[in-house]
Amino acid sequence: MRRLVSPIVNDKHFLELLGRFQRVLARVLALALVLVIVVATIHLLVHMAQAVYPIDPINGNLMGGQLVPLLGELLTLLIAIEVLENITAYLRQHTIQLELVLATALTALARKVIVLDKSDIEDPALLIVALGAAIIFLSAGYLMVRKAHGQSNKAHDHGNHT
Repeated sequence: MRRLVSPIVNDKHFLELLGRFQRVLARVLALALVLVIVVATIHLLVHMAQAVYPIDPINGNLMGGQLVPLLGELLTLLIAIEVLENITAYLRQHTIQLELVLATALTALARKVIVLDKSDIEDPALLIVALGAAIIFLSAGYLMVRKAHGQSNKAHDHGNHT
């Protein structure tokens, strides 16, 4: 019993155990996300084919209301790919890439704006203002992270050349 408890009590062993658990969990999530992306891609391709060759030519074509849902599906798929990239980056570097997380959030907001159905919203003006503010703040955060990342790369490069 003492042998089982000892690794958990020891900080170094406990952190190693947590690290292994995180890596295994990240791999499982990545595999699950790959499956979701494959199924979503097939779903999107089927919907695109139905939009290009509609059964109902009035309501089924791209100009008959199918374009926005298709863009929504496409952006959802891109968001899933960005999340997979986040997981992959974590597995490679064991860090969360804030720039990538912010880019994913911006893509999700763009998707929300594109597929927004104002008829279901009680106060559409307030929602538009809130989404606009979120886009501005996320964009500002993204630019700050990029700028900081660029400065750290310049300092690193400058230090290697002197």
